[in-house]
Amino acid sequence: MDKVYEHQKTEKNIYQLWEKSGFFNPDKLPFDKKSKPFCIIMPPPNANAPLHIGHGVFVTLQDLMIRFQRMRGRRTLWLPGTDHAGFETQVVFEKELEKQGKSGLEMNRDEFYKSVWQYTQKNKKIVRDQLKLLGASCDWSREKFTLDKDIQKTVYQTLEKLWKDGLLYRGKRIVNYCPKHKTAFSELEVKYQEQKDFLYFVRYRLKEEKNKWITVATTRPETIPGDTAIAVNPKDNRYKKLINKIVIEPITKREIPIIADKDVEIDFGTGALKITPAHDSLDFEIGQRHHLETRGTLDFNGYFNELAGPLAGLNVSQAREKSITILQANGSLVKKEEYVHQVGHCYKCNSRIEPMIMDQWFIAMTKLLPKKNKSLKDLAINAVKKGEIKIIPSRFEKVFFHWMNNIKDWNISRQIRWGIPIPAYHCEDCKESFIQIDKIPKKCLYCQSKNIKKDTDVLDTWFSSGQWPYATLFDKQGLKSKDFKTFYPTDIMETGWDILFFWVARMIILGIYYTGKIPFKYVYLHGLVRDKDRQKMSKSKGNVIDPLAVIDVYGADALRMALIIGNTAGNDIVISEEKIKGYRNFANKIWNASRFVISNLNDYDGKKPILNTKDKKILIAFEKTKQKITKNLENFKFSLAGEALYHYFWHTFADKIIEEMKNRIKENQDKKQAQYILDIILKDCLKMLHPFMPFATEAIWQKLPHYKNKKDNLLIITQWPQ
Repeated sequence: MDKVYEHQKTEKNIYQLWEKSGFFNPDKLPFDKKSKPFCIIMPPPNANAPLHIGHGVFVTLQDLMIRFQRMRGRRTLWLPGTDHAGFETQVVFEKELEKQGKSGLEMNRDEFYKSVWQYTQKNKKIVRDQLKLLGASCDWSREKFTLDKDIQKTVYQTLEKLWKDGLLYRGKRIVNYCPKHKTAFSELEVKYQEQKDFLYFVRYRLKEEKNKWITVATTRPETIPGDTAIAVNPKDNRYKKLINKIVIEPITKREIPIIADKDVEIDFGTGALKITPAHDSLDFEIGQRHHLETRGTLDFNGYFNELAGPLAGLNVSQAREKSITILQANGSLVKKEEYVHQVGHCYKCNSRIEPMIMDQWFIAMTKLLPKKNKSLKDLAINAVKKGEIKIIPSRFEKVFFHWMNNIKDWNISRQIRWGIPIPAYHCEDCKESFIQIDKIPKKCLYCQSKNIKKDTDVLDTWFSSGQWPYATLFDKQGLKSKDFKTFYPTDIMETGWDILFFWVARMIILGIYYTGKIPFKYVYLHGLVRDKDRQKMSKSKGNVIDPLAVIDVYGADALRMALIIGNTAGNDIVISEEKIKGYRNFANKIWNASRFVISNLNDYDGKKPILNTKDKKILIAFEKTKQKITKNLENFKFSLAGEALYHYFWHTFADKIIEEMKNRIKENQDKKQAQYILDIILKDCLKMLHPFMPFATEAIWQKLPHYKNKKDNLLIITQWPQ
């Protein structure tokens, strides 16, 4: 063995050794036929950029679990893949075009799609190579991309099933719209930020009584031209006599009614609420109940139209200023007060989200399924309630239930050009819409008219990736696929807590709906990565750690250990270069200790000698340590297992046991016993360290007597210490 462990020379060669063996593939893996298969479907990184330190967390944790279960003799599959990441990728690609002085608007739809496809294929290869550098022992022969034809086929089949079951519909609904990117988002993709505004108190004159008014409080006076009613709570005694009266809207001077609705909060503002159905989600619901006009005054470019009267042609901020000027001039503005509230913004560009009415495709989350007294949301709630799916840490179950109980219909339409096209068609004559996945229809499904148009929207990325656990295991046989029957339900979905709702909940919903089975048994949630001062990592703060640069300097094993130790489920992870450097020193310690042991095993015959009482105590204590580490790994307590290994190897094995055995070997006192103790402990330590630090441990394993350069004696498939 070399005197110093050089990870730059070692890691690439070791990974090639593993790949050559074929043992990443469960079909080629020697396994215990009595044990159950073990499967993790990798959360697909976006195919639009290199991996970051957050990816390093999930790769390390999942690889640790896979290697642990593989060494326990289970038929393990870790299936990798990448996500086309519709909106995210389109934004990234358009920024790249801007740097080149180009614009995506210069390309037609097909040209744009092909250009983004080429861009993602290059990034896919980069991501794959980076995963290998981290030591990911995936079955690359099963690698998937969310735009693969077989994945899209499954996505369409799920969509068609929802359509036939009456759970998919198209309709004019209020959606969260970004005027900059010109696309709608689901509620989950809206970033709410605390914002200081003013609450404007505006009075509306009663039509038949010139000196009587009703006053409303609003943060958006610019939307007054879109008002179609004033609403009060029917239990509010202040306004009971005004219900059904007519008032004059103070900017365009239209006549609108005063109505009564239970959803009006008596204690907010004045207790009277201006109703603008086209530009507010609550107002839309009230408007639907009372059959009010939906008067859209804002266009999809973020400018007010002719229905806004004097505000036409202005953007939102300009219209607000002018509306205040008008209200002040005609005596309608009573006062304004400072007001702090949560305002929705686009999570990508930070533009203010505008509630807009659009024709969109929605999945009904609360409608009962055919022949079942359950809705889609009930499927997910029941699976977690019954313990069929366990969330780690369990405190996130309350958050999960809260979100699921308040879920709204899911808008799956996106007005972008990159993604899976919605296989839908609209009839220009009867105005109906329908899904057709097998072929391009020539006439309307409802009225037989040939005057039909293809839908131009694409599917929300979360809808396609929500089918990832079963879509990746399907082949042409679908539910009868061999991989699906072998590995589904999968065992663990390991991901960040921040996408519990975006992705995990939707995988549970769609998985149970389409397959009739849960998609996974456990959900393990890791936290966000923070620096040594517990600050969130960001490029603007300059505290981002590049995992590849770190690997180059300190090695993948050091980074992996730094990401595991101190990392508990649901809690944020603290990482720093000093911490990584410390585990590089640990890798060197393992190498040097192993080098000493191996150098003193040349004349060791491998037979167990008679041990004295002290040696027996050493092995008994080691046995307890092994049991503790195994139990922690079984219970997903990876940090505790890693800490126990670290302290045992460094402070007990290297500092005490090796030092004692060194003297015995040197003085030839009970040498065989000393060699036996060193050999047994080193081998089992290497086995247990392998899921944490696979490169160094495999490199050392290949240097052990009787193991050197033998394919079937790779540490990757060596049996876990019993």
